[in-house]
Amino acid sequence: MAKDERGTKTRILIVDDHALFRDGLKMLINREDDMEVVGEAENGRAAVERARELKPDIILMDVKMPVMDGVEATRQIIAEMPGMKILALSMYSGDGFLTRMLNAGVLGYYMKGDDFKELSEAIRKANGTKSS
Repeated sequence: MAKDERGTKTRILIVDDHALFRDGLKMLINREDDMEVVGEAENGRAAVERARELKPDIILMDVKMPVMDGVEATRQIIAEMPGMKILALSMYSGDGFLTRMLNAGVLGYYMKGDDFKELSEAIRKANGTKSS
């Protein structure tokens, strides 16, 4: 079982405006021995608040959301909590989303249609842990 340097599970905040997607991703993540979802947010503004409150190891950030999009939420979180590890999740590959999110400070950009194994490995890599 891979754990981080503290010997604990990687704590993850899921940010997405679709509850069904959050629920499915939460179920997949919580099946991993070395990860746990510690919170959820339905928009960028809520993401900033939850990040302050929970101080997760990793944030999985949707790009397009109401109230505040993932680009602005990422900028605010990184400005307030430098070093916060954020991975972008999106169903959009065009329109400059990738560039905008990378410029905002995300460590990687993953498509929602990708295999979960790829995302789980990205989470481990971003957090400095190895595969379980």
